[in-house]
Order: sequence, then structure tokens, then C-alpha cells
Amino acid sequence: MSEQAELERALRRAGSLRDHEIELAETALALGALDRPRVGLERYRAHLQDLGQTIRGEGAAVRDATSAAALLCRTIAGDLGYDGDRLSYDDMQNANLLRVIDRRRGLPVALAIIYIHGARAAGWQITGIAFPAHFLVRLELGGQRAILDPFNGGRQLDAASLRQLTKTVAGEDAELDPRHLQPLSNRDTLLRLQNNILSRDLAGGRLQRAHIVLRRMLLLAPERAELHRQDALLSARQSNFGDAIAAAERYAALAVHDQERHEAAMLLQRLKTQLN
Repeated sequence: MSEQAELERALRRAGSLRDHEIELAETALALGALDRPRVGLERYRAHLQDLGQTIRGEGAAVRDATSAAALLCRTIAGDLGYDGDRLSYDDMQNANLLRVIDRRRGLPVALAIIYIHGARAAGWQITGIAFPAHFLVRLELGGQRAILDPFNGGRQLDAASLRQLTKTVAGEDAELDPRHLQPLSNRDTLLRLQNNILSRDLAGGRLQRAHIVLRRMLLLAPERAELHRQDALLSARQSNFGDAIAAAERYAALAVHDQERHEAAMLLQRLKTQLN
């Protein structure tokens, strides 16, 4: 079996697992390796293992979220030098965990995966949250919660900082919504990582490349109706109407809400008209 086929099989397996069974960092490495053929993963796995061991060892006596967050920040941002890439934010390397480890720079969600990996190695409860346009993580320990910003050195954010960040990323009229603090699943975290690449490829008109990324997302989340809708639309943009119809049929089969079902039916009708 080729290296690419092996990596795609790993993604397909992750897509079949229950969310808590998905190994977040390992799956992100597999996604990154698909764009870096013939680059072995051993040293990246070793780096993550060493990081986890360091935090687990130094965090053995930590009993509260504030102290745990400070240790994560000191180790990942301080000792290892991880930080957000402000100079070339839109560089695709920032969403590839292999290159993020190489460069110690990345997008918020890619850096968040490093933080999540380190915290979970210590047995702490941590997850990404559904904050708009800027990925944050929430750590819970000892009856405390701490929200960290991996893009900015892992600094802890209080309520005032979160309100200000909301206005910065969503506009001055935006207000912090409790939904922004809801936990994200492992699968959603990986999809957000890939969506950074997908959106940049679409914006740059790289439709074939975007479709490759979307198909990887479908391996991770084969039951997500919206991904099949995007698959149908992207196939149609490339005049692959047979594939578009098949994707639209999958979208219709997975649609849950009436609006989705109606949209799927209209999309199918339009695609069949174009095919004929």
C-alpha cells in the first residue's frame, strides 16, 4: 500500500471512530503528511511525546486550571517558542502541523492542537471552543476554568479580554455570546484546521486542490451533510456533474432539517438539468 493510501486509510479510520477515540495530534500529523510526501513522521511524534512527558512530569503537582495554564504557556510558548505567525498568517504552512512543529509558528487552531496534546498528556480536561474566527482552548481543573489563546503565547483571557477579542474579530457591534464558549469536538477541531486550507484554496481559485482538501474532510466526517453539499457544488464548478449529483444525493440522504431537505432537492434538480 502506498504512503498516501495508508494515510488516507488512517483518516478514514478516524472518521469511523467515536469522537473521544480520535487521537487529535496524530490525526493532524496524518493530514499534514499528505501534503509532504516522503517526510517521515517519527521525529514529529517524538517531539509531541517529549512535550507530553515534560508537561506530565512538571504538572504532577498542579491542582488548578490557572497553574496548569501557566505551565502550558511556559513550556510551549516559552521553552519551545511556539507562537502565532503574524508576518505570513495566510501561508498554508501555518495549517500543516508538521510545518508548524518545524517553524514553531502557525494558525490559532494548529497551535491549539499542540496545547491540547500537552494538556491531555497530563490528564487534564481541555478542548477547543466555538469562538468565532480565532481558535481558543478551555482548560478545566480543580473546579476552575481557564481560557487560553495559543496564537498569543498561550495567554489566559478573562471576561473583559474575551469581550474585546469578540469585537476585534467580529466587529465593534459584536457581543460575546455564551455559544462562543461551547466546547468543540476533536472532529470539529480537525475540520476547522482543514477549512483554513480549503477556504484559501477556494479564494485563490485552486479548485482541484480545494476538492482534494474537501475529500479529506469527508474522510474525517462522512456523516456531515454540509460537506457533501460543498462536494456537490465544487464538483459542479468543475463540470463533473455526475459526481455532483452523487454528492447531492448523499447530502439529501443526510439532511436533517426541512430547510436542508428543500435545498438538497433544489440542488439535485438543478444539477440534473445541467447534466441533461
